[in-house]
Amino acid sequence: MHRMTSTQARHTRRAVLQAAVDAGARCHGADSDPDLFFRADDEGLAAWRARRTKAIRLCTGCPVRAACEELALRDGDGRPDADEMVRAGLTGRELAAVRAAHTERLAAAVEADRDTEGRRLDTLTTQLQREASTNPDSNRNGGVRLMAARTAAQNDRLRALAAQIRQIRTARRVRAGWGAAA
Repeated sequence: MHRMTSTQARHTRRAVLQAAVDAGARCHGADSDPDLFFRADDEGLAAWRARRTKAIRLCTGCPVRAACEELALRDGDGRPDADEMVRAGLTGRELAAVRAAHTERLAAAVEADRDTEGRRLDTLTTQLQREASTNPDSNRNGGVRLMAARTAAQNDRLRALAAQIRQIRTARRVRAGWGAAA
C-alpha cells in the first residue's frame, strides 16, 4: 500500500485526502468502533484515557495518517481547552496546537479547497496546451480532404476550450471588481 507523506498531504486537495483516508485508514475496518475516537459526555477520565490510548495505537502506523491529520486540521477539529477526541493519532489539544502553529498555511489550504473554479481553469488550460501541441496530420492516411477535416475538428476543439477558459477568467475578473479585461 502506498504511504502518503505529510508534505504530499499538505499539497493535496480535500477530495483526494478524503479518498485516501476512506480507502486506506486502519480505523475504517469492519472491526473498528468509530466511538473509540470520541469521549462520551458522561465518560470518566480514566476510562477515556484508556480508550484514547487504544485509539492512538490504532493510528500509529496507519498508511494514511498524514492525510487524516491534514483533513482534521482543515476541518478545525480539536480544541485547546478540551480532551474530547483523537484523530490521526493526535488528541484534540494536540490538533489545536498544530493548527495554531500553521494558521496561514491552513487558511490557504481551505481557500484552495473552495476554489473548484481555479482547478477547472487549470484543467482546461492543460487540455488546451495538449490539444494545441498535437499534430492532426500525424496520420497521413486519408488524403487532403480527411487531413483538412481533422485540422478543422482540432481547431473547433481549441476554440471551445479557449471559450471555456475565457468565460471562467471573465467571471473571476468581474467578481474581483474588474470591469473589463485590460
